[in-house]
Amino acid sequence: MSLIKTLFYTRVLVALVLLGMPSSTHAGIFSFVSSIFSSPVKAESASVLTSQSIPLLQAALNPDPNPAKGGGDITVVGDVALLPETGPSGTMAEIEESRSDAISIYVVHEGDTLSQIAKMFGVSVSTVMWANNVNPKTLKPGLQLVILPVSGIQHVVKKGDTVKSIAIKYKADAREILQFNNLQADELLAVGSNIIIPDGEVESVAVTPNSHATSRLHGAGGPNYDYYYKSPLASYSRTQGLHGYNGIDMGDPVGTPVMAAAAGTVIVSRNSGWNGGYGSYVVISHGNNTQTLYGHMSENITYPGMQVFQGQVIGYVGSTGKSTGPHLHFEVRGAKNPF
Repeated sequence: MSLIKTLFYTRVLVALVLLGMPSSTHAGIFSFVSSIFSSPVKAESASVLTSQSIPLLQAALNPDPNPAKGGGDITVVGDVALLPETGPSGTMAEIEESRSDAISIYVVHEGDTLSQIAKMFGVSVSTVMWANNVNPKTLKPGLQLVILPVSGIQHVVKKGDTVKSIAIKYKADAREILQFNNLQADELLAVGSNIIIPDGEVESVAVTPNSHATSRLHGAGGPNYDYYYKSPLASYSRTQGLHGYNGIDMGDPVGTPVMAAAAGTVIVSRNSGWNGGYGSYVVISHGNNTQTLYGHMSENITYPGMQVFQGQVIGYVGSTGKSTGPHLHFEVRGAKNPF
């Protein structure tokens, strides 16, 4: 009987409340109240969330304490580490520890541009493009770039300029200028256009009638490790003395085996392309903190990271890249060239 009275008074109370509310809300509230009293109370009850039972929202934990750095762990190939350094896009640049005359290796990361990479190494954009046969459209993450310690020069074409005259002015190679700028040998240069001179050099000393042309020579200093290196060719005729980056030219027929001058790790192995004039070439890093370079080969049989012993065949003499005949261009970087 008391339950009936409770229901009666409750409904009267609800009716009085509804009189003071908009009509649009009447049905919803009355239905809700009726549903409460129209059925028996169920034994089951919904679980109640308390301050002890409510789940707490937490940010996902990143196992990397410096997630913004990009890149990754130090890459070790054999006993030679590629040291991470800050790259242009805030990543860690996988590059070999640099020296003034050393060849560096850089692995492209997402967001990198040629201009940023060139600036990081202190060379021109043309140097990066020239040494890797790459352009802004073909630059992509994961691509391994070889950074040569040289830089190109930009020349604004003036009336009367020809590729030959420009090459002479900057002590450069006319064929390289043609190839790098996608020019034809008989093409007229447009006045005001920009021409890149790969490995060009600005004359800093006045030339006199009695002066003689000399080959550019870089990186010829350093310690003397005469007995550390073995000749990369069993026999050869020296066709050109020290020039370029502490290099010499060793004449031999195409196909003559080329051997590692000392034990070490291959850091560059290119089997095609111009590659800054080296053609197909190999660079080996040695335990005495030097590098040796073997250029113009017809074929190399190495790969990056490969461990080689002194005297091991790494390729064969050729005439690729900037070459006028079969020979091996051999450089020692970081020490005197003993040959």
